Amino acid sequence: MEINSNLLEKVRQENTEFRDLHEEHTTLKLKVKALNKTKLITPEQEVEKKKHQKLKLNLKDRMERILSNY
Repeated sequence: MEINSNLLEKVRQENTEFRDLHEEHTTLKLKVKALNKTKLITPEQEVEKKKHQKLKLNLKDRMERILSNY
């Protein structure tokens, strides 16, 4: 879903739930990115990465539902 940056900023300012979801999504995105850069990933790190990816996707779905109301 392509999101207009003006709309994104408006929703972030007006909707605290969306802002919290967006911040958590961004944090998880950075964690996954860092794990992807790891040359040798342990099985525990792989499980952690998959967990982060699933949660990130869930957050994205919730944010998209909120955005659809704007």
